[in-house]
Amino acid sequence: MKSPKGETDVIVVGSGPGGATVARDLTKSGKKVVILERGDNKPVKGTFKQFANGCFVPGRSLLITQQALGMVRGLTTGGSSIYYCGCEFKPLVTMLKSYNIDIAQEVSEIYDELPTAPLSDELMPPAGQMFLKSARELGYDCHKMNKFIYQEKCRASCELCSYGCPYDAKWNARFFVNEALKDGAEMVNGAKVDKVIIENGKAIGVEYKHVRKVHRLFAEKTVIAAGGIGSPLILRKSGIQGVGYDFFFDPIWFILGKVKALNEGRGIPMSAVVHLEKDGIVITDFNMPHLIKTLFDLEVFQLKKVFSYQNILPIMVKVRDDLGGKITKRGFLSKKLTDNDWEKLKKGAQISKRILENLGATEIYKTWLLAAHPGGTVKIGDHLDENLQTKYRDLYVCDASVFPEKLGVPPTSTILALGKRLARHLVEVSRGA
Repeated sequence: MKSPKGETDVIVVGSGPGGATVARDLTKSGKKVVILERGDNKPVKGTFKQFANGCFVPGRSLLITQQALGMVRGLTTGGSSIYYCGCEFKPLVTMLKSYNIDIAQEVSEIYDELPTAPLSDELMPPAGQMFLKSARELGYDCHKMNKFIYQEKCRASCELCSYGCPYDAKWNARFFVNEALKDGAEMVNGAKVDKVIIENGKAIGVEYKHVRKVHRLFAEKTVIAAGGIGSPLILRKSGIQGVGYDFFFDPIWFILGKVKALNEGRGIPMSAVVHLEKDGIVITDFNMPHLIKTLFDLEVFQLKKVFSYQNILPIMVKVRDDLGGKITKRGFLSKKLTDNDWEKLKKGAQISKRILENLGATEIYKTWLLAAHPGGTVKIGDHLDENLQTKYRDLYVCDASVFPEKLGVPPTSTILALGKRLARHLVEVSRGA
């Protein structure tokens, strides 16, 4: 699409859950919205090639820390929600209320509108069933996880969640983007926003690159929703200093073992969960396609395991890491895991090993570390008010960057609620103007 000319009511930068929700709800209210998305809008095919292009391009969607930890993010329409596992965790209502932000009404609307339920017994994969049974036998509080999945469209033996669901069974932010476009919004893909244009303390538009040209687009309101990494970079260039520091990114470890009774065990990942909330540890089954497993095996030099896929049961450990580090001027990550982070990872790995051993697993080993869900880089209270507005009038932020505290759980539900709340606020402000 050609870059739009002139002015619009609202510019939304980024099309992940936050940006997509704001854009969708504003267009429903009759607002003229333009979405600027850095990634492409190619149809989701559920292939390894598309997944790798969207999540594993070094320096773009894969950022490596000084400890060789790889942080992944999705750069495409819908953002990381295209490649997430559709996990729905209880929204952080209480935490946000302590910052004078009430999302209770918006959470109720989300639950009324989107599929948020545990998998049926028929869709529970063998790996998930075995993980659930073993964890309970060992005394852990293990239960099925809520999923953003239209279960009537889902396929029990499918393994494509991590690649992007080609059957529209897994809800992702593209659903909302497509609704916005149907209602009259415009979207420009391949648009890399450089900065917000500020005049007399007010945001009046953005400057971005598209097809090797610099463009300017003007609007009454601007919402930055470029994610935990992208949003602070844009804001820094727009004159807001102090953003991009002391963030979280939820480190992840995979522990794999060979369980003879499993067979191939293909199916939906993260179907059951042990959540040690006080410790900040999430442990779950994680079915992964063979090519992804191969990458993890090569990463830790498990060459003999590369061709082994049958009977392999992977378990994922994700922890709530301490705030720290910074995003550099060039958009790279400078952050080290603390001793506390390592202790949590080790505890989660030990529990995972017990669960596997209880199933009679052999050849148990760990992958190297990944991270996901970067956030806390443009914090509410420090850089944003209770309406997610920056120090500049009419400039807002709505994505994982806004969280004032570390999370350790999937943030999608909370971001959706914040997006609905922000859209409602912007409509009310425009009516009162």
